[in-house]
Amino acid sequence: MPNPDIQAGIRTWKSCGEAWVWLLDHVWATGRPAEDDRGPIIEAPAVLFEIEEVRWDDPVVTAHGDRRLIPLYTRKFTRRAVIPPFKYSYGARLRALQGVDQLAWVIDLLRARPYSKSGWLSLTTPGEPFDAVPCLSGLAFRVRGGRLVATAAFRSQNAYTSYLNYLPLRDVQAGVAERLRLPCGPLRIFVDVPHIYLADTEAVAAVLREVSELRQAS
Repeated sequence: MPNPDIQAGIRTWKSCGEAWVWLLDHVWATGRPAEDDRGPIIEAPAVLFEIEEVRWDDPVVTAHGDRRLIPLYTRKFTRRAVIPPFKYSYGARLRALQGVDQLAWVIDLLRARPYSKSGWLSLTTPGEPFDAVPCLSGLAFRVRGGRLVATAAFRSQNAYTSYLNYLPLRDVQAGVAERLRLPCGPLRIFVDVPHIYLADTEAVAAVLREVSELRQAS
């Protein structure tokens, strides 16, 4: 895999597709067997990285991802109703968690205090059902260098489908940036437990092999 830019210990990838393939490779190379409610997994150490460009027409995602799933994951971030097969809605937790529109709150905060580091939104609630704790646990916004930077903190993430979260997350970031009349900065991602399901290992191996062959041929 090519070396990313590393600033202050944080890997920086130019595109969503590059970050996705690197995360797959990270789990593939460093993961160990573990268990999950949905079956056996390969579980890897935590990661922290940034993505500069998150675009719907990302060539790696277009070539190797499943674009049929993008509308489903987008609805998870935009609608307040829970969309099966998911057991929670990020749209509801961002816009109406315990009656609070958290995106409106963070916009008001950064308008009043553009320097603030307090723009953290929680997407979990104490005591909720065990099987409904969201993978995306927190989302933060801050203004740095005249751009709106976002941080997404995942308690756990399926690396094989991770790009399906990054694309709509960028839309959330862009919506906040537009209200603040700022351009988007990088999207920072923290994943405490990156993993892939054993059932997906053949598909993951195929993606890594195809990407490697394309890079060798270019």
